[in-house]
Amino acid sequence: MRNIAAYLLLQIGGNASPSAADIKKLLGTVGIETDDDRLETVVSELKGKDINELIAAGSAKLASVPSGGGGGGAVASSGGAAPAAAAAEEKKEEKEEEKEESDDDMGFGLFD
Repeated sequence: MRNIAAYLLLQIGGNASPSAADIKKLLGTVGIETDDDRLETVVSELKGKDINELIAAGSAKLASVPSGGGGGGAVASSGGAAPAAAAAEEKKEEKEEEKEESDDDMGFGLFD
């Protein structure tokens, strides 16, 4: 993945056909070592191909892959994190209030 990401970054940066040396140099700037065999495979597979066409073809293939779950999963996950966090915080506050109330039930206070 890092080789492909570096390839795409170089293309966005203006290098229409990044070489293995270009990718290796880019990854080296952030301290990532590369596997030369995999790097050569990526470069040879992408050489002479339009990356936009490859991405479009890949997206079309992914669209036909079942992603599991039912229809309700997407609804539950969209924006569900904020209400869940708020509910958890409310429960936490309720527990803290219950602790304070339970201290009052003992019949004496700290400063009585």
